[in-house]
Amino acid sequence: MKNTYLTSYFPLVSILLFSLSFAMLVEVHLFKFLNATGIYVGMLEFFSRSGIKLALLILLMVVFFMVFAALKLIVDTINQLSLLFFSKDFNGESLKDVRAGAIIYFSGSVLSLLGSAHVTILAFVFVVTTISYFVFFVYKVSSKLSLSGIIGLIFFQVLTWSTLVLGVVFIALKVYNSIVASLPV
Repeated sequence: MKNTYLTSYFPLVSILLFSLSFAMLVEVHLFKFLNATGIYVGMLEFFSRSGIKLALLILLMVVFFMVFAALKLIVDTINQLSLLFFSKDFNGESLKDVRAGAIIYFSGSVLSLLGSAHVTILAFVFVVTTISYFVFFVYKVSSKLSLSGIIGLIFFQVLTWSTLVLGVVFIALKVYNSIVASLPV
């Protein structure tokens, strides 16, 4: 008999690998910024070069880990909420079927390590992985949905994520504009 918990560690490993990939990418740009501003020279008085690199990598990895862990929590909530609204499955069989999708994110996170030196490659891998998981999710739960349920589920997911992303972008732009407006120029 196949053990359903065999791949239960994949989400954690995926989050760790994606966090490492994004942290390595941001670390390169952060070092350029620290060198350009002269902060890096001051940091060398307190830490060694490898100590600074390791400390920044760990700090950035923790930050990205928190972001991706929060995103996973939001994804799970939105997926289960959409199943609550549109699925005819009352026993949770759909959730068991979808659990195998962790392999998609695991594969994407391994690929992200290969492209961690380029923003476009890393972003492409993350977006393709996410879209692949969404297609997998809809495919797996479609057997327990009517046609209107599939359309409703897709619409609910797209609307929820669009609202969330646009809301964050709007707030970020408002904060940026208020900071720029407050600068004495």
